[in-house]
Amino acid sequence: MFDFLKKPSADAPGVRGLFGRLRARLNAGQSLLTRDLAEFVPGRRVDAELLEELETRLLTADVGMPATERILEGLRRRVARKELGDLEALVAALKGAIAEILAPVAQPLVIDRGKRPFVVLVVGVNGSGKTTSIGKLARWLGDRGHKVLLAAGDTFRAAAVEQLSAWGARNDVPVVAQAAGADPAAVIFDAYSAARARDTDVLLADTAGRLQNQAHLMEELKKVRRVLARQDPTAPHEVLLVLDASQGQNALAQARVFHAALGVTGIVLTKLDGTAKGGIVIAIAEELRIPLRFVGVGEALGDFGEFDVADFVDALVAGPERDAP
Repeated sequence: MFDFLKKPSADAPGVRGLFGRLRARLNAGQSLLTRDLAEFVPGRRVDAELLEELETRLLTADVGMPATERILEGLRRRVARKELGDLEALVAALKGAIAEILAPVAQPLVIDRGKRPFVVLVVGVNGSGKTTSIGKLARWLGDRGHKVLLAAGDTFRAAAVEQLSAWGARNDVPVVAQAAGADPAAVIFDAYSAARARDTDVLLADTAGRLQNQAHLMEELKKVRRVLARQDPTAPHEVLLVLDASQGQNALAQARVFHAALGVTGIVLTKLDGTAKGGIVIAIAEELRIPLRFVGVGEALGDFGEFDVADFVDALVAGPERDAP
C-alpha cells in the first residue's frame, strides 16, 4: 500500500549501519516513540481512550499539533471502521501515517552537472553542527566522484576557519579562506571564482551561525546570496539549512525564519542521537514541506547519510532491535 515503506537494498552503502545506530540511540529514552508499542498497549483494546493517550505521547515526542492531528484523524477513522483490532494493525497504521507525512520530503540532493560550480550555501545557528556537516558532506560528495571546494564564509566564530580547514585537509579538499572578521560575501565571491577556475563540481559555502532573531545577520546572509547571483543568476543552487534535532520545537522555529528569509531548499538534521524523541522530523515535514536531504546521528563520518523514510519510521516507532531468542 505504501510504496515508500519498501526497504532500500541491503547493499545500499551505509544505510543499515546509519539507521541501526539511529534506532538504538532514539530508543535510549522513555518518551512515546522510544518504547515498543507492545510495551505501551499490552493486551489493551485499540479504542478512543488508547488513541487519546497516543496523542499525548506524540505531542510529547515533538511531533507537533498539526502532524499529530493528521495522524490521529486517520487512526480514528480506521478504529471506527474496526480496521485496527490488534496491536499489529495499530503499529502498521501508525508507521504508515508517519511515513505518509515524511515521504514527500525524502528527496536526495541532486548535483546538476550542467552548473559548474554547483553552489551549496549552508546556513544554520551556532551549535547546530553546520561546519561538521559540511565536512561530512564534502566526503560524501567526493566518494561519489565530485570535485569539491570549501568556502570558509564563517568569519565570525572563533576557530571556524581552522575547523573547516581541518575538514578540508582530512578530505583532501581545498579551502578558500580569509582572515577572521573578513566580509563573508567577499570570501564566498573569491571561492566561487576559484571554483570556476579549477573546474570544480561543487562549492560548499560555510556561513556564520546565525541567531534567527538577529535581523542584521539574516540580512548579511541575503547579501551573500546576492553576491553569488551576480556571478551566476541561478546561484546558490541549494540553500541547505542545518538543524539540531535535539532543539525540538525551537528547530522548527528556526526553519520557519530561515526559509522565509532565504528560501531554504534542503535540510540537514543533526544530533538525532542527542534526543530520545525524534518527532521534530515529522513536525518540520508536515508544516514546511522542505526536502530533508541528510541526517546525522553522531560525530563519525559514518554517522551521516541520506534520509530514508522506512528506516527512520522503524527507528522511531518499533523500538530498539533485540537479539533473537
